[in-house]
Amino acid sequence: MSKDYRIPAQTRIGHVHLKVADLERSLEFYRDLLGFELTMMYGSQAAFISAGGYHHHIGLNTWHSKDAPPASKDGVGLYHTAILYPTRKELAIIYDRLRRVYYPLTGASDHGVSEALYLDDPDGNGVELYWDRPKELWPSQADGSLDMFTKALDLENLLKEIR
Repeated sequence: MSKDYRIPAQTRIGHVHLKVADLERSLEFYRDLLGFELTMMYGSQAAFISAGGYHHHIGLNTWHSKDAPPASKDGVGLYHTAILYPTRKELAIIYDRLRRVYYPLTGASDHGVSEALYLDDPDGNGVELYWDRPKELWPSQADGSLDMFTKALDLENLLKEIR
């Protein structure tokens, strides 16, 4: 097989499907707290949610996981689901929403190319909420390659977007 193949630049990750222990609890997090729209229930065992009317960005199901404990942090599996916000202001709005209900963050980072909030959903699945800086502002090394980093995100500065 040739190693010359490159996936088309327009390719995108379409959706993620998560196994959850309690469907209603997950809907309370993704729909009620983060603001995703419920597009469809699949009986009482699955739900499909989206932003902006897409058929689904996230599928939630209990087919093999109803009432199961969270996956081990030390095992293989999904590290986190990353949800891209269109602007820094939108990231600030969701941060303020989380802050007001005392939802715990597991981290908040400036990566140079993006700013991100990290948290866990009710099943312990990692969630990254982030926005990308414009590509022309991405840090680069002398050879033109990316120079990403991880620094603490200034959350007070982020909140200035909505104050």
